[in-house]
Amino acid sequence: MAVESTFMLALVGMALASFACRISGFLLMGYVRITPRVEAALKAIPLSVMVGIVTPAATAGKLPELLALLAVGLVMKLVRNDLAAAVAGAATVAVARWAIA
Repeated sequence: MAVESTFMLALVGMALASFACRISGFLLMGYVRITPRVEAALKAIPLSVMVGIVTPAATAGKLPELLALLAVGLVMKLVRNDLAAAVAGAATVAVARWAIA
C-alpha cells in the first residue's frame, strides 16, 4: 500500500503545528507570573476541555453516552478520582454500544 506524498506532507505539517503550539505555551508561560488567580485558571482548563468534549454527546441523548455520564458521576461521587471516572465512562460507552449492536 503506497502512501501519497500529500498525505505525508499534511501529517508532518500537523505534527509540527501541534509541537509548535505545545512548546510555545511552555516557553511563554516562563514569562507569566503565577498568581493564585492564574493558578486557578490553569487548574480549571482540564475540566473545561472535558465539558467541551462531553456536552455534544450528552445533548445528543443517545443511551450509551447517557449511561456513561451516569457512570462517571457515580464513580466521581464514590472514588473521587478523575482517571477512574474517565475509564468507567469509556468502558460504559464501549459495553453499551456492544450490547446494543
